[in-house]
Amino acid sequence: MSDFRIMKMRLFFGAGFAGLAVLLASCATPPNDVERGPHGTIAYYVQVDATPPGARIEANGEYVGNTPLTLKIFGDKDGTFHDFGSYYYAVRALPLATNQYPQAKYFLTGKNFTPEDHVPKSVYFDMTQPQPQPNYPAYAPHPGPYYYGPPVYYAPPYPYPYPYYYGPTFRFYVAPHGHW
Repeated sequence: MSDFRIMKMRLFFGAGFAGLAVLLASCATPPNDVERGPHGTIAYYVQVDATPPGARIEANGEYVGNTPLTLKIFGDKDGTFHDFGSYYYAVRALPLATNQYPQAKYFLTGKNFTPEDHVPKSVYFDMTQPQPQPNYPAYAPHPGPYYYGPPVYYAPPYPYPYPYYYGPTFRFYVAPHGHW
């Protein structure tokens, strides 16, 4: 074989091995000491605290305990919330006294190509202040992806002429009386 063909084969195989090395190095696997969850997720531990302590905490509508507590959230390997079928992940704090306000924090999960939020290290609720205007309504689905196309105009339905049925018909002619 000629030197040119040998050099071409070495270059081809070298580029192939380099591409394979880049492909294998780009596959991210979590460390062995990380707790794994369903759907390829990993566990994140979030500190939840409130002022005054003892507020009742709910995560996605389920009671998880009173503050201060550590909440385990299963998220994606890149540090964002995982889509388990909901548009958002909700953490609510319910007050213990009458002069306190209920609080809520909502995090987007990325369902149907919506944005997704990173899992926070901690969540803090101030029960003595009224809830600021939330980004998302309490326990209502997120509006979902937005439509960015041209506006859609609806026209009234096409007026069909009478009769609406175009199948076989039977016609009877009745002559006026006395004109036989």
